Amino acid sequence: MDTKSAVTMRLGEMSFQLKETHDFNWLQHMGNVFAVFDQQDSGNLCFGIEKDGLKKFVKYAGAKTMDYEGDPKEAIDRLKKSVEIYEELAHPHLVNLERHFQVDQGYVLVFEWFPGECLHSHWSFPPPAKYEDPESPFYRFKHLPLPFKLDSLQIIYELHVYAERKHFVAVDFYDGSIMHDFHNNATKICDIDLYKKKPFTNTMGRLWGSTRFMSPEEFELGAVIDERTNVFNMGAVAFCLVGGELDRSFEKWEASKELYEVASCAVEKDRNKRFGSVEEFLHAWNKALKR
Repeated sequence: MDTKSAVTMRLGEMSFQLKETHDFNWLQHMGNVFAVFDQQDSGNLCFGIEKDGLKKFVKYAGAKTMDYEGDPKEAIDRLKKSVEIYEELAHPHLVNLERHFQVDQGYVLVFEWFPGECLHSHWSFPPPAKYEDPESPFYRFKHLPLPFKLDSLQIIYELHVYAERKHFVAVDFYDGSIMHDFHNNATKICDIDLYKKKPFTNTMGRLWGSTRFMSPEEFELGAVIDERTNVFNMGAVAFCLVGGELDRSFEKWEASKELYEVASCAVEKDRNKRFGSVEEFLHAWNKALKR
């Protein structure tokens, strides 16, 4: 971050940095800002607000954030388009979008507050702290009892079976899209802004996303992105949460041999060797769970 060109903004007791000043009067009228998430590279700026004892999560595009190199207008357009995705994929396992609206310089999405922590909070715990710091949400999640982690995977898989039935492919899903409430051992999915309706073809070469979760076709210009791509993603998240992440050896795997075989099949580089859909994958996963 080039702090020389940064402008410090203040909202109540919270401060954050942007590339230039921006009007947030609309936000101050919504309640007290108690949290700011300003280090995403998406062009979005997020806030926790509270009014009359009720908390909300606000996602905003329009400001020139420090870690975004694109045009704020493009960030606004992406955020607007995400509304339809959240509405169509509304589900108990997904953060709940309550309303959205235009302001003078940008666009706003307001979500019901979920008291979870992002498992890839790179702004607070960049690697290797993510893996080594006992305060890191990822570290704490990895040290939960195995049944809790398998419950979280079940939630992730059920949501993506639902998304697949709605003809969506999961673009840019990674551990930063997973929130876990450690007090209640509850998991929800957030940040599905870039999910796409099928048919969808890779027009970028390298799609949006974390390399740790991406299939070979997500790096291939002109490749079809479909159910088998989703399957790879689901296998990768299994290795992230109950295995050695990119070290996909059985030695790093925490669960049964049967589940390992299911996850390994899901992340086959040859897409034709993977399960045909997330629903098929989940059926095999649940069958292995019962063994």
